[in-house]
Amino acid sequence: MAESGQSVPLALYIHIPWCIRKCPYCDFNSHEAKVIPEQEYLRALLQDLQQDAALAQGRDIQSIFIGGGTPSLFAADSYAQLLQDIHAITPIARDAEITLEANPGTFEYQKFKGFRAAGINRLSIGVQSFNPQQLQALGRVHDRDEAIRAIGAAREVGFEKLNIDLMHGLPQQTLQDALADLQQAVDLQPSHLSWYQLTIEPNTVFYSKPPALPDDEHLWEIDQAGKQFIAAQGFAQYEISAYARPGFECAHNLNYWLFGDYLAMGAGAHGKITDLRSGTITRYNKTRLPKDYLAAEKPFTAQRAQIENAELPFEFFMNALRLNQPIAKALFAERTGLAVAVVDEPITQAKARGLLTETTTHWQTTAQGRLFLNDLLQLF
Repeated sequence: MAESGQSVPLALYIHIPWCIRKCPYCDFNSHEAKVIPEQEYLRALLQDLQQDAALAQGRDIQSIFIGGGTPSLFAADSYAQLLQDIHAITPIARDAEITLEANPGTFEYQKFKGFRAAGINRLSIGVQSFNPQQLQALGRVHDRDEAIRAIGAAREVGFEKLNIDLMHGLPQQTLQDALADLQQAVDLQPSHLSWYQLTIEPNTVFYSKPPALPDDEHLWEIDQAGKQFIAAQGFAQYEISAYARPGFECAHNLNYWLFGDYLAMGAGAHGKITDLRSGTITRYNKTRLPKDYLAAEKPFTAQRAQIENAELPFEFFMNALRLNQPIAKALFAERTGLAVAVVDEPITQAKARGLLTETTTHWQTTAQGRLFLNDLLQLF
C-alpha cells in the first residue's frame, strides 16, 4: 500500500452512554440510569485517551463531538475540566469545532451557559418533533415548549453554531405535520438542520412492536416537499440528511465523510486511525457496556482491525458519496493510499447507470445516485 499523506486530519469522538429514558426507536449505545457515575467515568475517559495518545502521531485535534446517550446530563464544569485535560494529552486546535448533543428534557439555562463557557461552541439539540402526539409516540422526555425554550436559550447564551435534530416518517405523520415541524424549526433560526427518516432498527422496542408508519408514497411525498421547503429557507443540503446555512456545515461529520481520522473515547465509541508512516488504516471500538468500560481489570479497547486494501474503496466511497459536493480523486489517493485506477471499473459502471459523474479531477453523485446510494455503493 502506498504511504498516506501526513495531512489526514484528526478528530475526537467522546461517547456518554447514559440517558433518562431509552427511546423506543433508539439502537444507539445508551442506557437508562437514575444515578450516573459521572466523576468515575470522566477519570476513565482520560485514562482511555492517555493509552491512545500515540495514535495522534503529533496531530492536533481539529474537532470534537460529544454524543450519546444524553451528554447534556453531565455538568458543565465536568466538560470544562475534561477539555482542559484532553488538551494537555493531545492538543486541541485553537479553532476546533466542539459539539455537544443536548436533550431539551435536560435543559437548564445556566447549564447551557456553562457549556458555552467550557469551550463547547456547537450545540446539537435532539428535538425529533414539535408535535405533542409525535413526541409521545417517540417516547421523548420533553414537550414542545421545552424544546422551543431550550433552542432559544442556546441562541441567547451565544451558540451561533446550532443544530436542530428532526425526524420524519413518524407514526401517523401527515405531510402537513412534517412541514409544520420544519416551519417551527426554521422559525427558531438554527444554523444547521439534521432531518432524517425514522427507520426501524433491530434490538429496539419499535422492532418488536412496530408502529404504523406512513406508506412509501407518503414517505416520498414528505421527503420531496420537505427538501423543497428547507432549500427555500436558505439551507443547502450538503449530505443525505444534513442541511446548513453557508459556512455552518458540521466540521466533525465532514471529517467522517471525507475519510479523515478520529480517536474514540468512551463506552462503545468507534475510531479510525491512519498510520502516517506505513499508510495502513485501522478501525477500532471501545468496550460497549458502561460497567465493563469502568471495570479496572478490563481493557478499554474491545476490537481492533486493519482495513484490507480490497476493502478500502468501499470504505472510502461509503462515506464520501453521502456528500453532494464533488469528491477530489486526489483525496481518494491521499486518504486510502491507493491509485485512482483501482476504481476505474466500478466508476465506469456507475457512470453508465447515471449514478455518478466524472471529470478529470473529481467524482460526484448524481441526483439518481443519491436516490439509489446502496446500489451505487454495491459497485465498490
